[in-house]
Amino acid sequence: MTRPPAYAGTERAVTATEVPRDLRRGAPRSGADSSTQVLDALRAVSRELRVSGRAAEQRSGVHPAQLHALQQLAERPSRSLAELAERTHTDPSSVSVVVQRLVERGLVVRTAASDDRRRTELSVTAAGRALARRAPESTARRLDHALTALGERDTAALARALAALARTLRSQEPTEARR
Repeated sequence: MTRPPAYAGTERAVTATEVPRDLRRGAPRSGADSSTQVLDALRAVSRELRVSGRAAEQRSGVHPAQLHALQQLAERPSRSLAELAERTHTDPSSVSVVVQRLVERGLVVRTAASDDRRRTELSVTAAGRALARRAPESTARRLDHALTALGERDTAALARALAALARTLRSQEPTEARR
């Protein structure tokens, strides 16, 4: 299945050969140094999320980001794009593109808010509700369930470690690359 233009080229696929066989089952490589274990674990998580996202996309016909937004709106309409962005942990400009695609497919409708005509409320259509019901769990929800299973302490430690890694990577990045 081809990627929608807004998502084309935004991720490099990790091939199965790049993920050691034992990691495909979640086991760390024995004897590997910490850096190798982190890289292996990141590749394994990336692969699981990518495979899950592709499977959900094939079954539902919508991109994983669209499915997540649709499922959120099926649970509860949104009073604004900003609210939906917050609920989906997505940048507002990205959620705007996602919602536009759902509107174009007739799965979501935008309605001017009765109390402030400048604000747009979002809700699913009957077709959107039906798709959300029959679609598999979104990748974001799958990740959320996995983090819940880890427990609060491990999830908090993972969040701190990944945030520190991201900060370090950003500080090493050439200024031109951030534009």
